[in-house]
Amino acid sequence: MVENVIWPAYFDATLSRREGRRVPLSLAVEEPTVDEVAKAVGQVGYDAVIEREKAYPRQGWTESGRVLVKDADDAGKSDLLQAVGAYVSTLRE
Repeated sequence: MVENVIWPAYFDATLSRREGRRVPLSLAVEEPTVDEVAKAVGQVGYDAVIEREKAYPRQGWTESGRVLVKDADDAGKSDLLQAVGAYVSTLRE
């Protein structure tokens, strides 16, 4: 069973690639929430588990939460992030 970890910072348009953004600016939004990411993961077709008490290591001790994606065996992480990023940006429109 593969479990991918997705941090909201991966989709944050205010961050640079060096600071942790993992999708292109065209798919990024400002200050995405863990709930938006989890909803987008569900839209892509995977089960999401939210862990709110976790902090993204590159952002210090600020708890932003993270999303665990269950059973994503068929998709590579970059493909998964691209698909989730597309839905996160659509949720904001």
